[in-house]
Amino acid sequence: MLCVLKSTKATEEKTEEQNTRIIDKFMKVTGKELKKAIEAAGLSGEIICVHSSLRSFGEVEGGADTIINAFLEAGCSLLAPSFTYRFYLPPREEIEQNGIDDEMRTIEPNGRIYNSGIIDISKDMGAIPRTMVFTDGRHRGNHPLNSFVALGPEAEELISCQTAEDVYAPFQKMMERSGKIVMMGVDLTKMTAIHYAEQLSGRELFVRWALDKNGSTMRLREGSCSEGFNNLAPFVADLEKQITVGKSLWRIFPIKETVLACADAIRNDKTITHCSDSSCIQCNDMQKGGPILH
Repeated sequence: MLCVLKSTKATEEKTEEQNTRIIDKFMKVTGKELKKAIEAAGLSGEIICVHSSLRSFGEVEGGADTIINAFLEAGCSLLAPSFTYRFYLPPREEIEQNGIDDEMRTIEPNGRIYNSGIIDISKDMGAIPRTMVFTDGRHRGNHPLNSFVALGPEAEELISCQTAEDVYAPFQKMMERSGKIVMMGVDLTKMTAIHYAEQLSGRELFVRWALDKNGSTMRLREGSCSEGFNNLAPFVADLEKQITVGKSLWRIFPIKETVLACADAIRNDKTITHCSDSSCIQCNDMQKGGPILH
């Protein structure tokens, strides 16, 4: 298996497969090889939102730190979701079409208070976001449930705009700066920016609750179920480029065009983001337009 930069169009794939050869699948992926891949993919100096599976690489010499450092040394600013589900509170008010299931109603409050300096991240976020949270000099959002973490020259600017109500503001900033989304060994169900596309399509984000810095209950916004997001693949196929790094398939998308294409698709077909579970309350309520606020 070779590291191959390619678009999703067959004619471009053939040319790139012939011309770009970087990493052998039987070798550990090194920092030097990662830098070559970043340069080959045209990512140097870019603002990158990364969604990742470290296991997808096979072996990386130095692990997640090596991947992060390769992007930083290439002049990139790196953004990743660093969600913290343990700060959820059960619903504090009844809101129609708010995607509240039985599990959310029975959450046991633990009294924990989030702050952006906390060393805490939900386990399913993955090794790269977790490592970013533990890295000196990182910037992290003030959203108790759906924070983002960032490193690099634009990190503070990306993060400072996130609030409890404006959860996806970092994506708006990325769109203004022509940033890129890089999916490392994961599919569109992990692309958090599609939640922002839902918002731009006219859907209301769900209302959730957590404790603020004073221990009082605060309202938050967050997205819905993402298990149906692969249904949007045909609408972003022409925007996608791919590069294989070790054993990891990187799918690279320009964020502005991708988010706008997804928003258009959602406007035209309200069922398109629904997962395979017809009884999914989050999908059903979001399909109707999300919470009804008075």
